[in-house]
Parts: sequence; C-alpha cells; structure tokens
Amino acid sequence: MDFRSNIPLYLQVIADIKKKIITGQLTPGEKLPSTRELAALYQINPNTVVRVYNEMELQNLTFTKRGIGTFITEDAHRLSLLKEEMAKLLAGELVKELKDIGYTKEEFLDTVARIYDVTL
Repeated sequence: MDFRSNIPLYLQVIADIKKKIITGQLTPGEKLPSTRELAALYQINPNTVVRVYNEMELQNLTFTKRGIGTFITEDAHRLSLLKEEMAKLLAGELVKELKDIGYTKEEFLDTVARIYDVTL
C-alpha cells in the first residue's frame, strides 16, 4: 500500500479488503481481524480501523455482531455488485488514460483482447 499517496489511508485499506473479498482471499461470513489486529497488520492507528469498519458497514459489505466482531456480508448480490463496481472503476481509469494518449475505442478493444488472450 502506498501510504504516501493523496488517497486517505482508510480508503486504501478498504480498497485492499474489497480486493481480498473479490479474489476469495476473504470469504462471505468470514470474521475480520479485531481492530487491534488489523491496525497491526496494516501498521495504522486503531481509530483508522474503526473508520474502515464503519465505512464498510455503511456500504453493506460487513456487519457487526456486538461483542463478537465484524464479518463479511453473506449477501451474494451485494458481493456481485462489489465486483462490478470495482471493475467499472478500474476500467474507467484505464479508458481515461488511454483517451488522454489518443487511443480510439477500437484500438483499446483490440489491444485488450490481445492482452487478455495472452494472460490466460
């Protein structure tokens, strides 16, 4: 993680956790580390972790069982939407950059198709 970035730490941690959910490193219903454990893992302040967990709960990605911990949602539809949201965000950033260097839609699609086939 790039803690020197202009992106707030809590958003970077959320993005990392989302990626772990999407890739299956974290599974639906799985208990997330305690505030102290996650703070140690990311080497951040425990208050930042509280903000991470609160924000993720507002996004319906996690739920809290009082006195037990924070868990990843088991809502398959919400997790599917998360994957789509992340793909759109990444694709949007890529498209913007390619437009900036003068790539056409056709050039973009051709290049992506070639690269995608090679990386499988």
